Amino acid sequence: MKMTSGKIPIGSLLVLLVLLTITEGISLRGLGMELRCRCIQTESRQIGRHIGKVEIIPANSHCEETEIIATLKRTGQEVCLDAEAPWVKNVIERMISSRRH
Repeated sequence: MKMTSGKIPIGSLLVLLVLLTITEGISLRGLGMELRCRCIQTESRQIGRHIGKVEIIPANSHCEETEIIATLKRTGQEVCLDAEAPWVKNVIERMISSRRH
């Protein structure tokens, strides 16, 4: 295989760009920065007794919606909750009131 001086094959350049993009995305997420909404679908069924932890991510420049992400006790799976569901509102109110005391 003959290499010409000063020229990089386009395929190699594309692979390099993809790898840089993936690594940059991973590093930004590790810093807690999301570049898009995390929740695609939300759960509105009542699953309150299965929740171990709840994380509230306020709306920001990358996502216009406030996201509520629950981690399930048994599996550790993250589930996006519907912020408009009455039981989710109750969970959030209890979280806020328990932090005040």
